[in-house]
Amino acid sequence: QVQLVESGGGLVQPGGSLRLSCAASGIAVQGCVMGWYRQAPGKERELVATITRSGLINYVDSVKGRFTFSRDTAKNTVELQMNNLKPEDTAVYYCNAKRYFSDYWGQGTQVIVSS
Repeated sequence: QVQLVESGGGLVQPGGSLRLSCAASGIAVQGCVMGWYRQAPGKERELVATITRSGLINYVDSVKGRFTFSRDTAKNTVELQMNNLKPEDTAVYYCNAKRYFSDYWGQGTQVIVSS
């Protein structure tokens, strides 16, 4: 059974930082395309960043230079370091794993950026 469990969300002031983590079980993160998505209130879920099996990372333009996606194959986790957070980054952040025709999601972790 595949499980993705996110952690690290919370309330932070504008300009602050958070580090999200996604722990995978039942699947190897190195064998998947891993992604972070987010969904703000009243909006559709959007892609934030992805990492391919070969390690190629892509970011949505709005987070480039502020967010860093990393993968730890020993721990079987992926992480999203978020710096210089803005109120528009407020959303529920989801971890995603794609492998062949399967698509797995975590339960999400809430990030609120507010003064």
